[in-house]
Amino acid sequence: MDKNSPIEFTLAERDASVTITQWVYATLRNAVMDGQILPGRALTIRELAKELGVSPMPVREALRQLAAENALEIQGNRRVMVPKMTAMKFNELCQARIALESHAAERALPYIDDARLQTLQQIDALIDDTQMAGDHRPVSALNQEFHRTLYSANPHQVTLPLIESLWLQLGPFMRLASAHLEVSNQVDRHTEAMAAIEKRDAIALQLAIKSDIREGFNFASTPELLQRFIDESNRHS
Repeated sequence: MDKNSPIEFTLAERDASVTITQWVYATLRNAVMDGQILPGRALTIRELAKELGVSPMPVREALRQLAAENALEIQGNRRVMVPKMTAMKFNELCQARIALESHAAERALPYIDDARLQTLQQIDALIDDTQMAGDHRPVSALNQEFHRTLYSANPHQVTLPLIESLWLQLGPFMRLASAHLEVSNQVDRHTEAMAAIEKRDAIALQLAIKSDIREGFNFASTPELLQRFIDESNRHS
Protein backbone atom coordinates (compact mmCIF):
# COMPACT_ATOMS: atom_id res chain seq x y z
CA MET A 1 0.00 0.00 0.00
CA ASP A 2 1.25 3.48 -0.84
CA LYS A 3 1.89 5.54 2.29
CA ASN A 4 0.74 8.61 0.38
CA SER A 5 -2.40 7.06 -1.09
CA PRO A 6 -5.60 9.11 -0.77
CA ILE A 7 -7.75 8.59 2.30
CA GLU A 8 -11.51 8.67 2.26
CA PHE A 9 -13.43 9.26 5.47
CA THR A 10 -17.16 8.80 5.83
CA LEU A 11 -18.10 12.25 7.08
CA ALA A 12 -21.34 12.30 9.04
CA GLU A 13 -23.15 15.58 9.52
CA ARG A 14 -22.32 17.09 12.90
CA ASP A 15 -25.27 17.63 15.20
CA ALA A 16 -25.37 20.97 17.02
CA SER A 17 -25.20 19.15 20.38
CA VAL A 18 -21.91 17.45 19.42
CA THR A 19 -18.65 19.32 19.89
CA ILE A 20 -16.09 19.46 17.09
CA THR A 21 -13.71 17.32 19.16
CA GLN A 22 -16.41 14.69 19.71
CA TRP A 23 -17.25 14.69 16.00
CA VAL A 24 -13.60 14.35 14.97
CA TYR A 25 -13.11 11.51 17.45
CA ALA A 26 -16.21 9.65 16.23
CA THR A 27 -15.20 10.15 12.58
CA LEU A 28 -11.66 8.87 13.08
CA ARG A 29 -12.84 6.04 15.32
CA ASN A 30 -15.31 4.85 12.68
CA ALA A 31 -12.62 5.15 10.00
CA VAL A 32 -10.27 2.90 11.98
CA MET A 33 -12.98 0.42 12.95
CA ASP A 34 -14.13 0.13 9.34
CA GLY A 35 -10.56 -0.21 8.06
CA GLN A 36 -10.58 3.07 6.14
CA ILE A 37 -7.10 3.72 7.54
CA LEU A 38 -5.03 0.69 6.58
CA PRO A 39 -1.87 -0.59 8.27
CA GLY A 40 1.16 1.22 6.91
CA ARG A 41 -0.65 4.43 5.97
CA ALA A 42 1.25 7.29 7.62
CA LEU A 43 -0.86 10.29 8.60
CA THR A 44 -0.12 13.65 10.17
CA ILE A 45 -2.25 15.87 12.36
CA ARG A 46 -2.08 18.57 9.70
CA GLU A 47 -3.25 16.20 6.97
CA LEU A 48 -6.13 14.89 9.08
CA ALA A 49 -7.19 18.42 10.02
CA LYS A 50 -7.24 19.38 6.33
CA GLU A 51 -9.25 16.29 5.36
CA LEU A 52 -11.80 16.92 8.11
CA GLY A 53 -11.92 20.69 7.66
CA VAL A 54 -11.04 21.48 11.28
CA SER A 55 -8.14 22.96 13.23
CA PRO A 56 -5.32 20.71 14.52
CA MET A 57 -6.45 20.94 18.17
CA PRO A 58 -9.53 18.61 18.02
CA VAL A 59 -7.58 16.19 15.83
CA ARG A 60 -4.76 16.05 18.37
CA GLU A 61 -7.20 15.36 21.20
CA ALA A 62 -9.06 12.67 19.20
CA LEU A 63 -5.77 10.96 18.38
CA ARG A 64 -4.82 10.91 22.06
CA GLN A 65 -8.08 9.13 22.86
CA LEU A 66 -7.63 6.61 20.05
CA ALA A 67 -4.04 5.94 21.07
CA ALA A 68 -5.28 5.24 24.62
CA GLU A 69 -7.66 2.66 23.11
CA ASN A 70 -4.75 1.01 21.23
CA ALA A 71 -6.43 1.89 17.93
CA LEU A 72 -3.63 4.17 16.70
CA GLU A 73 -0.11 4.99 17.74
CA ILE A 74 1.44 8.44 17.62
CA GLN A 75 5.12 8.28 16.69
CA GLY A 76 7.90 10.62 17.74
CA ASN A 77 7.75 12.51 14.46
CA ARG A 78 4.05 13.25 15.10
CA ARG A 79 3.02 10.83 12.40
CA VAL A 80 0.07 8.58 13.13
CA MET A 81 0.07 4.89 12.29
CA VAL A 82 -2.19 1.90 12.73
CA PRO A 83 -0.27 -0.42 15.10
CA LYS A 84 1.39 -3.43 13.52
CA MET A 85 -0.36 -6.78 13.83
CA THR A 86 1.39 -9.87 15.18
CA ALA A 87 0.24 -13.48 15.23
CA MET A 88 0.01 -13.53 19.04
CA LYS A 89 -1.94 -10.27 19.14
CA PHE A 90 -4.31 -11.44 16.41
CA ASN A 91 -5.05 -14.71 18.23
CA GLU A 92 -5.62 -12.89 21.52
CA LEU A 93 -8.03 -10.44 19.85
CA CYS A 94 -9.94 -13.30 18.20
CA GLN A 95 -10.28 -15.32 21.39
CA ALA A 96 -11.31 -12.21 23.33
CA ARG A 97 -14.01 -11.47 20.75
CA ILE A 98 -15.40 -14.99 20.99
CA ALA A 99 -15.46 -14.92 24.80
CA LEU A 100 -16.94 -11.44 25.20
CA GLU A 101 -19.44 -11.53 22.37
CA SER A 102 -20.89 -14.95 23.16
CA HIS A 103 -21.33 -13.73 26.74
CA ALA A 104 -22.92 -10.46 25.58
CA ALA A 105 -25.34 -12.30 23.28
CA GLU A 106 -26.43 -14.73 25.99
CA ARG A 107 -27.00 -11.91 28.47
CA ALA A 108 -28.96 -9.86 25.93
CA LEU A 109 -31.33 -12.68 24.96
CA PRO A 110 -34.01 -12.09 27.66
CA TYR A 111 -34.35 -8.45 26.55
CA ILE A 112 -34.75 -8.96 22.79
CA ASP A 113 -38.34 -8.16 21.86
CA ASP A 114 -40.10 -8.52 18.50
CA ALA A 115 -39.17 -4.99 17.43
CA ARG A 116 -35.45 -5.58 17.99
CA LEU A 117 -35.60 -8.96 16.29
CA GLN A 118 -37.20 -7.28 13.29
CA THR A 119 -34.37 -4.72 13.25
CA LEU A 120 -31.84 -7.56 13.27
CA GLN A 121 -33.65 -9.20 10.36
CA GLN A 122 -33.59 -5.94 8.41
CA ILE A 123 -29.86 -5.45 8.98
CA ASP A 124 -29.13 -9.04 7.94
CA ALA A 125 -31.23 -8.63 4.78
CA LEU A 126 -29.28 -5.48 3.95
CA ILE A 127 -26.01 -7.37 4.39
CA ASP A 128 -27.26 -10.06 1.98
CA ASP A 129 -28.38 -7.46 -0.57
CA THR A 130 -25.06 -5.63 -0.36
CA GLN A 131 -23.08 -8.82 -0.88
CA MET A 132 -25.28 -9.87 -3.79
CA ALA A 133 -24.65 -6.49 -5.41
CA GLY A 134 -20.92 -7.15 -5.17
CA ASP A 135 -20.22 -4.14 -2.96
CA HIS A 136 -18.43 -5.55 0.08
CA ARG A 137 -17.22 -2.21 1.50
CA PRO A 138 -20.25 -1.57 3.76
CA VAL A 139 -20.47 -5.18 4.96
CA SER A 140 -18.08 -4.73 7.88
CA ALA A 141 -19.99 -1.75 9.27
CA LEU A 142 -23.32 -3.51 8.76
CA ASN A 143 -22.03 -6.64 10.48
CA GLN A 144 -20.89 -4.54 13.43
CA GLU A 145 -24.32 -2.89 13.52
CA PHE A 146 -25.98 -6.32 13.66
CA HIS A 147 -23.84 -7.38 16.61
CA ARG A 148 -24.17 -3.99 18.34
CA THR A 149 -27.97 -4.10 18.00
CA LEU A 150 -28.01 -7.58 19.49
CA TYR A 151 -25.75 -6.92 22.47
CA SER A 152 -27.20 -3.51 23.35
CA ALA A 153 -30.63 -5.06 23.99
CA ASN A 154 -29.35 -5.74 27.49
CA PRO A 155 -29.88 -2.46 29.40
CA HIS A 156 -27.33 -3.56 32.00
CA GLN A 157 -24.57 -4.59 29.62
CA VAL A 158 -21.04 -3.36 30.30
CA THR A 159 -19.13 -5.32 27.65
CA LEU A 160 -19.98 -3.36 24.49
CA PRO A 161 -17.20 -0.76 24.97
CA LEU A 162 -14.73 -3.64 25.42
CA ILE A 163 -16.06 -5.38 22.32
CA GLU A 164 -15.81 -2.21 20.25
CA SER A 165 -12.22 -1.79 21.44
CA LEU A 166 -11.47 -5.20 19.91
CA TRP A 167 -13.21 -4.19 16.66
CA LEU A 168 -11.03 -1.08 16.59
CA GLN A 169 -7.81 -3.07 16.88
CA LEU A 170 -8.89 -5.63 14.28
CA GLY A 171 -10.61 -3.32 11.77
CA PRO A 172 -7.63 -2.19 9.64
CA PHE A 173 -6.13 -5.67 9.43
CA MET A 174 -9.49 -7.23 8.56
CA ARG A 175 -10.09 -4.70 5.79
CA LEU A 176 -6.70 -5.48 4.28
CA ALA A 177 -7.50 -9.20 4.31
CA SER A 178 -11.12 -8.81 3.18
CA ALA A 179 -10.27 -9.32 -0.47
CA HIS A 180 -9.32 -12.88 0.42
CA LEU A 181 -12.48 -13.74 2.36
CA GLU A 182 -14.77 -16.30 0.75
CA VAL A 183 -18.36 -15.49 1.65
CA SER A 184 -20.40 -17.27 -1.01
CA ASN A 185 -20.25 -20.71 0.60
CA GLN A 186 -20.50 -19.66 4.21
CA VAL A 187 -23.44 -20.57 6.38
CA ASP A 188 -25.44 -17.50 7.39
CA ARG A 189 -24.73 -17.54 11.11
CA HIS A 190 -26.87 -14.44 11.59
CA THR A 191 -29.87 -16.49 10.46
CA GLU A 192 -28.93 -19.17 12.99
CA ALA A 193 -28.60 -16.51 15.70
CA MET A 194 -32.05 -15.09 14.93
CA ALA A 195 -33.60 -18.56 14.92
CA ALA A 196 -32.06 -19.15 18.35
CA ILE A 197 -33.51 -15.84 19.55
CA GLU A 198 -36.98 -16.85 18.37
CA LYS A 199 -36.64 -20.15 20.28
CA ARG A 200 -35.12 -18.42 23.31
CA ASP A 201 -32.24 -20.90 23.08
CA ALA A 202 -29.23 -19.28 24.78
CA ILE A 203 -26.81 -22.09 23.95
CA ALA A 204 -27.71 -22.07 20.25
CA LEU A 205 -27.33 -18.29 20.19
CA GLN A 206 -23.88 -18.49 21.75
CA LEU A 207 -22.82 -21.18 19.26
CA ALA A 208 -24.07 -19.09 16.32
CA ILE A 209 -22.14 -16.02 17.49
CA LYS A 210 -18.97 -18.03 18.11
CA SER A 211 -19.22 -19.62 14.65
CA ASP A 212 -19.89 -16.26 13.03
CA ILE A 213 -16.74 -14.78 14.56
CA ARG A 214 -14.55 -17.81 13.83
CA GLU A 215 -15.64 -17.96 10.19
CA GLY A 216 -14.80 -14.30 9.79
CA PHE A 217 -11.20 -15.32 10.45
CA ASN A 218 -11.15 -18.19 7.96
CA PHE A 219 -8.55 -16.38 5.86
CA ALA A 220 -6.10 -17.08 8.72
CA SER A 221 -7.07 -20.72 9.23
CA THR A 222 -3.43 -21.85 9.43
CA PRO A 223 -0.37 -20.19 11.04
CA GLU A 224 1.21 -19.94 7.58
CA LEU A 225 -1.77 -18.07 6.10
CA LEU A 226 -1.98 -15.76 9.10
CA GLN A 227 1.71 -14.89 8.84
CA ARG A 228 1.30 -14.21 5.14
CA PHE A 229 -1.35 -11.56 5.81
CA ILE A 230 0.60 -10.10 8.72
CA ASP A 231 3.68 -9.75 6.51
CA GLU A 232 1.57 -8.07 3.84
CA SER A 233 0.01 -5.64 6.31
CA ASN A 234 3.40 -4.71 7.78
CA ARG A 235 5.33 -4.55 4.52
CA HIS A 236 4.91 -0.82 4.07
CA SER A 237 4.93 0.13 7.73
